Amino acid sequence: MAGALALVTGLTAPAHASPTLARAVTADDAPTVRGGAAYLMDAASGAVLLNKNGGERMPIASLTKTMTAYVVLKNAKPTDVVRIKREDVAYAEDGGGTTADLRPGDRITVGELMYGLMLPSGADAAHALARTYGPGVKSFVAKMNATARELGMNDTEYVNADGLPTPRGDGFSTAKDQAVLAAAALRVPLIKQVAGTRRHELDAGDGHRSYAWRNTNRLLRTTPGAIGLKTGFTRAAGYCLAFAGESDGRTLVGVLLGESVSSRRFDTAQELLSWGATAREAA
Repeated sequence: MAGALALVTGLTAPAHASPTLARAVTADDAPTVRGGAAYLMDAASGAVLLNKNGGERMPIASLTKTMTAYVVLKNAKPTDVVRIKREDVAYAEDGGGTTADLRPGDRITVGELMYGLMLPSGADAAHALARTYGPGVKSFVAKMNATARELGMNDTEYVNADGLPTPRGDGFSTAKDQAVLAAAALRVPLIKQVAGTRRHELDAGDGHRSYAWRNTNRLLRTTPGAIGLKTGFTRAAGYCLAFAGESDGRTLVGVLLGESVSSRRFDTAQELLSWGATAREAA
């Protein structure tokens, strides 16, 4: 694949993992990636298996919501309760974003809102969470960018909590930075659980009505060992996907940006996970 480089370094290994080297991989070995950027790495060691334009700054659409989930769970307990306001619903509707169909006045726990945020990619859920845990959206976005710096994501700038276009610009990140975030996010048990859930139902209860959310990530239906992680689309960003998979006790994380065909991102991710499973690290 033109432009694909198999690298042996490029990310600092987590403190709990010993640095290792990926085996030599040639461009001819890798599946074809037609999107604008792709990155695949071992989540534990940080070894990079594939890098196509991984450092290029690009819009990432709703992949933004992975950072929203990560920052919220740094500041809140899953049992904390968020009150949905009319402004949360109006924000998603006015911006043309995907929604979790939240209803004003409902009181929903953070843990449940994670499903509304990640499965149907609810911009209303993102706004409610950011408004609550900024407090205020502007302050929350500042926390997102501060967290990005803490993770070493130096080519990332968030402008909101959901990835919708704004008059001030769309923000940006890179496939590499988003892979770093994916690896960190999947170490949060609730995020991993939510990302790997195909459908989630919340029965009506004290303070809220019933909800049913379906995951937009087709990998969960087609790929054994897949763990989500997040889909995204805007006209500027194209079709995007942050994905992960487990095989033989090994977790791979990858990111595809700027794909022009929705279904192809899932096919490519599936091929990359299968291929990456054979790209074993050298002893």
